[in-house]
Amino acid sequence: MSLTGSIVSTEWLARHLDADKVVVVDGSFKLPGVTPTAREDYEVRHIPGARFFDIDAIADHSSSLPHMLPSSSDFEKSIEALGVSYDSFVVVYDTPGLMSAARVWWTFRVFGHERVAILDGGLKAWIAEGRTVTAEMPAVRPGSFNAKFDTNRVVSKADVLQNIGTGGRAVIDARSAARFTATEKEARIGLRSGHIPGSLNLPFNLLTNPETGKLKQVVEIEALFREAGLDMSKPTIASCGSGVTASALVFGMHLAGKDDVAVYGGSWAEWGLPGDTPVEP
Repeated sequence: MSLTGSIVSTEWLARHLDADKVVVVDGSFKLPGVTPTAREDYEVRHIPGARFFDIDAIADHSSSLPHMLPSSSDFEKSIEALGVSYDSFVVVYDTPGLMSAARVWWTFRVFGHERVAILDGGLKAWIAEGRTVTAEMPAVRPGSFNAKFDTNRVVSKADVLQNIGTGGRAVIDARSAARFTATEKEARIGLRSGHIPGSLNLPFNLLTNPETGKLKQVVEIEALFREAGLDMSKPTIASCGSGVTASALVFGMHLAGKDDVAVYGGSWAEWGLPGDTPVEP
């Protein structure tokens, strides 16, 4: 495990797979319409004992926006069904390494659970090292959990609109440079192209090694944020396409010792809708 306690290596996990308090969660995610789905991938191949955390299912289904956070009570029920308790040490992974694992990591922290880490390199690294995978579904005993929502970790459209006027917080976008600069159209139909006025851009995938899926060194990650123009001493809002990859930036800042960061839950799925939200190309 790293000094921060927020990353575990494949070696560490291999040694602790059967540990009493360790719960492994597959938090892989794919955009709507992409097949096979992340759940289907999980059903074919996952780390032994891993449970599937469905970002689209553990969500607020009354919202028209994709995978907005559920209520505290709904989150409790969902993760208790996954066998997670208040004293569990949760290890989250996804297939490429960071894309959605960070969203699950952040979600646990939003609901008050700090005993959560990301598997460095995810399933990609695990398989590359020849470690065991399985299609067997784990036997799960229900957990016991008490969710406490941390409002400091999430912001709304109204908060972002207000921030444009005050400039109190930096805003950084995890989408690709092409989407950020409107040279590439959004995948979701009906959304405008561009970015939130005054926001910075750091594509989330730059935080990891493309060959291994593993995170870059903390000094390299810090340099990426500085190169993007971020003042690390300033409170920050992270945004993206729909609130998933923004969490990768939150995780990167966390590794660099910066935790005064909130995710804009609606992100571009909300901001980019036709309406009165200001957009820059």
